[in-house]
Amino acid sequence: MKEDSGKNYLSRRFVAFIVAACAVIAALCAALWYLYASCGRGLVPAICATASIPIILILAKLFLIDPYRETERMLTLFSKGYSTEGISGLKWQMSEGVQDVVDRLADILLSDEAVNMSKRQAQYLAMQNQINPHFLYNTLEGIRGEALLNGSDDIAKMTETLSQFFRYTISNLETLVTLDSELANVRNYYIIQEYRFGDRLSLDIAFESEGDRAALQNAKVPKLILQPVVENAIIHGVEGLSVTGHVSIFIQYTGSRVILTVSDNGVGMSAEKLRELNDRMSNIYGRFGVGSGAGSGSEGGIALANVNNRIKLLFGEGYGIAIMSEEGAGTDVEITLPYITRYSDAEGIGP
Repeated sequence: MKEDSGKNYLSRRFVAFIVAACAVIAALCAALWYLYASCGRGLVPAICATASIPIILILAKLFLIDPYRETERMLTLFSKGYSTEGISGLKWQMSEGVQDVVDRLADILLSDEAVNMSKRQAQYLAMQNQINPHFLYNTLEGIRGEALLNGSDDIAKMTETLSQFFRYTISNLETLVTLDSELANVRNYYIIQEYRFGDRLSLDIAFESEGDRAALQNAKVPKLILQPVVENAIIHGVEGLSVTGHVSIFIQYTGSRVILTVSDNGVGMSAEKLRELNDRMSNIYGRFGVGSGAGSGSEGGIALANVNNRIKLLFGEGYGIAIMSEEGAGTDVEITLPYITRYSDAEGIGP
């Protein structure tokens, strides 16, 4: 992580100025009210000065804070590699000089040299990425065929499911996928785990209503946001239970949001650990040192923090993961997403 403690950012001076301005106005209001209380004069100026504080804050939010946060979000997407169009599509520029820099950067990115370099790199990566998956799929298909010849139907089914899981995880490079395909990937992951746990594990997927199921048929969600959460529930929640572990996914549609709740009947966590976990998850830039959730280490696939950060980077701080848990009573992981049906719809969603 870059060290920035010694840098003088204008954004910090902007916040300091707003705080100082409000403090000065608040002091003025206090003086006017004191004058009114002691002398019986100055009621109107005191009221006007007091009313100016929320008006100034509202205007600052509408004309300064919201545009700044939107610009910051787009630049963050660009710097993290999630979007190459955001740098040239900013609605508000910091200044004319910054506009010139952005235009120059856009020209460089769109130059023939950069485009050709990107094409060559993309072609190389495409060839490189095709080798290992191609070998993997052929190997799995060979194992499946051999299993069928020997009458080992369970091994053949598990191999086929594993192949489908890897095809979705490795070969599908889309940022956003349909909710149905994300759920299908979770089902494949569960089938693989079912061979390990047998009757000691169950998975249930349910919509709040049939209307929600129909409305979300074409909904787009970030790829690989459910499987890591389900994996976390199995590894850190129900794996150590002496009874059957139950994992459920409950899907709700509010008209503008999609809420996915992954619940388990596992060991849960203490209030202190839960508070620490949610504090870390609430900050997109917070470092999250654990693996796939409450446990330690890197096992368990993509970390919950990774899922949370990707959601916040794509859609803003109003979306992401919230965790609810009680020690000995299981854990609920609530994933909140905007309802979108096209990738372009995500561009208008901000913090």
